[in-house]
Amino acid sequence: MMEAKRYHPLNILFDLILQVKHLFFPALILFVFNYDSTNAFIMYGRIVFYIYVGGMQVYLVLKWVSYKYRLDDTSFHLYEGIFTKKKQTIPFTKIQNVNRHTTLLHRIFKVTSIRFETGMVGDDSTVEFAVISVNEADRLEAYTKHAVRFERELEVEGKEGDKSSSEEIGTSYTTPERMVHFTPTKKEIIKASFTSLSFLGMISLLVWAYFKLTEYIDVEEQVEGIFSFITSSWTLITLTAVGLLVLSIVFGMVTTYIRYGKYEISSDHERIYIAKGVIEETAFSIAKERVQAIKIKQSLLKRMLGLAEVKLTVVGGDSDSDKDKQDVSSLYPFLPVKRAYEMIAEILPAYEVTEEMTSLPQKSLWARLVRSSWIWIIGTGALYYFQPNIWGWEQAWWVISIALTLFVLVFEVIEFYNTRYTLNDHFIQFQTGSLTTTLFVSKREKIIEVNVKRDLLQKQLGLASIKTTNRAKPVSHKGVTDVPIELAEGFYHWYMGRRKEIKVE
Repeated sequence: MMEAKRYHPLNILFDLILQVKHLFFPALILFVFNYDSTNAFIMYGRIVFYIYVGGMQVYLVLKWVSYKYRLDDTSFHLYEGIFTKKKQTIPFTKIQNVNRHTTLLHRIFKVTSIRFETGMVGDDSTVEFAVISVNEADRLEAYTKHAVRFERELEVEGKEGDKSSSEEIGTSYTTPERMVHFTPTKKEIIKASFTSLSFLGMISLLVWAYFKLTEYIDVEEQVEGIFSFITSSWTLITLTAVGLLVLSIVFGMVTTYIRYGKYEISSDHERIYIAKGVIEETAFSIAKERVQAIKIKQSLLKRMLGLAEVKLTVVGGDSDSDKDKQDVSSLYPFLPVKRAYEMIAEILPAYEVTEEMTSLPQKSLWARLVRSSWIWIIGTGALYYFQPNIWGWEQAWWVISIALTLFVLVFEVIEFYNTRYTLNDHFIQFQTGSLTTTLFVSKREKIIEVNVKRDLLQKQLGLASIKTTNRAKPVSHKGVTDVPIELAEGFYHWYMGRRKEIKVE
């Protein structure tokens, strides 16, 4: 057990920098735009600004003095509050994900941030250290893992044990050896830059810069002059186009490298570890036992290049933003398909992914076409009623109607041929989607609910829709429509076999 200790003193500086960012525009108005103003509102505003800044600095110092943390053999103990004290106790066994984020400012001061995420809701959902030394972060992470492992060993052995014999926080713990599964090569980074279309960011950056400049200076005449000069010769047009293309490609490669250049996926027998970032570093880990399902996503461009994104459906992790949730769930967005299958077998050997799946029967296609025909009927009815005049062509509505028919037909046919399924002893696997496909794999014991539905059309054709529910935030629902009724009945009985795998204490 360790004594309660204060957070890193650099917390004061980091909090101060955060506050300065919020005060930047008020300071600009009070001291720059109105630097020689004698207006009473500005004068009193400056006084309030000084009082606020002074009070904020005092508050940050008092906060650092008052806020403390302590670890015992089983839990985090957090002490908060300057005048009104508050204590939180968060057991190590509730920790599910461990995230690290090292910004450029962290790297300058040789510190990092670490967040321990739990499956709880509310204020007790995370334990976060916004600024902490790298060594201290390593010790905290190792200590929590050691304590959880020690407690589980006691449960397995059926002993109460003497927890006071566990090592102190300063002791170096033997951590399981990690196996590195993937680091992107230069060729894969180049592929990723094209697949992510990051080279198009150059265009948006130029457009953004142009509109920002027009807010402060008049550049329209200069831009028109440059445009006229370039378009005056085919040679200049070609050189400009090639130059912009090269710059866009280089921009895309650089931004992709900054984001994925130091990507690493590794694991031990308990957790999956992901590290990434060149300028800002991020590292997080996921407990293998928390993985509820696997999703392999492929867009049309990724299928053409033989790439895929492996995503995990994970219990817990009350992330503050959608970006955090995406980071935790995605192993790597641009994995070679063959390597993706191999890596799943290496990291999660308890899961089985097979490339052999059963296609839908032909009557499923007819059901989908009949169902989607309502889109064509309603669309064509609206076009006939309004008969839009496009470019002076009064009969354009029937051409749009034919295009709509072809679009619906092609979309349904592609989705039909992409939809497949497999149901074996302990796993369910199905693939759905049209332009973007998703391969879903889950173990029977991880599924908390199943659903079988049939509409009137499906009853006539001997079809049904099946759906699974897995624990996640938010809850994950996945399913397949228009499967044979025999599969739906077998699917229900297959799920009933879950009783043999789940032990209720």
